[in-house]
Amino acid sequence: MLVKKIVRALLLGACLGAAAVAAAQDATVPTLPEPSSAPDAQQDPAAGATAPAVQRPAPPPAPQRSFEAMPVVVLQGLDKVTARTSTFEAKVGDVVQFGQLSIEVKSCRKAPPIDPPESAAFLDISEIPTTAGAAPVPVFVGWMFASSPALSAMEHPVYDIWVKDCKKSETKARSSSKQ
Repeated sequence: MLVKKIVRALLLGACLGAAAVAAAQDATVPTLPEPSSAPDAQQDPAAGATAPAVQRPAPPPAPQRSFEAMPVVVLQGLDKVTARTSTFEAKVGDVVQFGQLSIEVKSCRKAPPIDPPESAAFLDISEIPTTAGAAPVPVFVGWMFASSPALSAMEHPVYDIWVKDCKKSETKARSSSKQ
């Protein structure tokens, strides 16, 4: 309806000139009702009054993940010079050595079996200096995650270390390379 009036005004304006356009613009144009300023009110078209909106429940809170403390971490190391990888285990609180690196395991946590799989270990890795009397150089301190090793990776020019798993007891882990 509104479009027809506008088209008619344009056609009349082209044929009759400016007087017809002014007369067409003076015609009443229906306006749309203003939206309600209250977000929880809905417009009732029959009564013209506002009614309360349907109450929606709040979304559930994000699930809290629980991790179980484990006494042993399974680590894998890569010597970039020789391209050899080694898988080894370390108990929480112990210090193990891989090449020139000293690795202290401070904590190891694993998600329960009903949750998505995830293992994380808090490691303190230092490089053992080759000169006598020099202090160890810290290389990495923090959490490493088995599911995404690049999330908090250790940056070292010769060695890479990453967490494979956390477990309850120490076993004889096979190395993928001979040492």
